[in-house]
Amino acid sequence: MPSCEEVAVEVGFIGLGIMGQPMALNLARSGRPLVVWNRSPHRAEPLRDAGARVAATPAEVFTAADVVILMLADQHAIDDVLARRTDRFADHVRGRTIVHMGTTSPGYSRDLSADVRAAGGHYVEAPVSGSRGPAEAGELVAMLAGDPDPVARVRDVVAPMCAEVVTCGATPNALLMKLAVNLFLITMTTGLTEAFHFAERHELDLGTLVEVLDKGPMSSKVSRAKTSKLLADDFDAQAAARDVLMNNQLIADAARAAAVASPLLDACLALFTRAVELGHGKEDMIAVVHALRERSDSAQTHQDPFHQLQ
Repeated sequence: MPSCEEVAVEVGFIGLGIMGQPMALNLARSGRPLVVWNRSPHRAEPLRDAGARVAATPAEVFTAADVVILMLADQHAIDDVLARRTDRFADHVRGRTIVHMGTTSPGYSRDLSADVRAAGGHYVEAPVSGSRGPAEAGELVAMLAGDPDPVARVRDVVAPMCAEVVTCGATPNALLMKLAVNLFLITMTTGLTEAFHFAERHELDLGTLVEVLDKGPMSSKVSRAKTSKLLADDFDAQAAARDVLMNNQLIADAARAAAVASPLLDACLALFTRAVELGHGKEDMIAVVHALRERSDSAQTHQDPFHQLQ
């Protein structure tokens, strides 16, 4: 019979959305004993097939696991799962390490960390850089922040989901780092989409545009993935526009709070807001092209007579 040291303790994973499901699958396939829960039960079935145990409630996950990963949509979902500000919160977090892998405001994370610690638990921020494709391939980059011992424990747990794990210091530095990375991602992808739109309105061959980009210094994994989708008119979400908008707003709020100029980000915020208003929130972030097309159509319609004659 194996000793206590030889028996691996289950890790909990709550939140099996676009990112969470492939992340949890990689964790299960690594051989780590895993117990999972998701609000929509059908999202847990691939995890069951991969050998994970599917819990009936979040409370069952907390009872079973010493380390519980939360990959949830927003702070309201996190508070609900943790039963924060109720008597059950302490029961859920006491003696456990709570790992926040989603994206929320740094201030929210700082406050949650304080509450978890006050209730006798440990807290680690572990947001990731990457979308669904890298999540499926186990090529995410995780950013960890928190006290050294819990961070070391979590580094080992998240490794099967990631190509790299980077320590960022104290909470909320990991989330601030994630927002800085996402600022670059959002502005870069919006610029790429605008370049594609510029080319299509000038009736350039879009396949040639993609070829030039792929062979030149601007090529990257992101550009190759996004131009491929634009060329195919494929809006299946790798990173949904509504989630990008949420991230955009979080970055803008953090910039305002620190009096940091963010003119490129502000332009993206307006475009993603409009793309979601147009009904493209569940589509990939390249759906921002719909907002660009609308602006071009509007500019053409309202062009003054002088320009119409040119």
